[in-house]
Amino acid sequence: MDYLIETLAKRIAGDISWSESPGASMRKWREAFNISQGEIARHMGISQSVIADYERGRRKPGIDFLRKFVSALIEIDGERGFKVINELIKGYTLMLPFIDDLGDFQSPVGVDEIVMAIDGVIPNSFVPESRVYGWVITDSIKAITSLKGLEFYQLLNFMLGRVVVFTNVSSGRSPLIALKIAPIKPSIIVLHRPVKLDPLALLLAEKDGITLIVSTLKDPKEIKERIRKI
Repeated sequence: MDYLIETLAKRIAGDISWSESPGASMRKWREAFNISQGEIARHMGISQSVIADYERGRRKPGIDFLRKFVSALIEIDGERGFKVINELIKGYTLMLPFIDDLGDFQSPVGVDEIVMAIDGVIPNSFVPESRVYGWVITDSIKAITSLKGLEFYQLLNFMLGRVVVFTNVSSGRSPLIALKIAPIKPSIIVLHRPVKLDPLALLLAEKDGITLIVSTLKDPKEIKERIRKI
């Protein structure tokens, strides 16, 4: 949930800063959250007239001000039970039921660090220089059997630049076949305790330049805990 809120915050800030009329965009988002000028001003510790000046175009918001403004929107909504945030998230995260966890590392992480963290083994060749900037953990059966069309491509967007961990794996064949036709492919894939690793999965990973890691941890929850500690 935290990652999605952060992503949404960046989207709102980007919409405001990219707008030809940042003040109008600020007002649009404030009203979308059903927050008055006075309420957000009090939350930010400034006077209402300052908010009015920005919305009327008398002032141009800088990065620090935008960060505080968007954070105030989200914090106030959080005090109300995240009513607006929850609705906004639904609009562009249709696949969330199939994602168990995702996030970003504080700095790029290499293959060796991931292998050590999840008690992994590498059954195929790999590129030591491969580095990822985050992770996504998904149930392979649910993702492959339930996602359709655009939902699959949305999932691919989350995979970009991240290590992808597939749980509930029998052989690893299905996820690698599904990714074969994908225009965006992760550079590192983790399969959690496959019953028997399919040679075809290895072959497909080799051809697509994907580093394959098999985690020997018993409980998939351990993968989440250990990856988050990297």
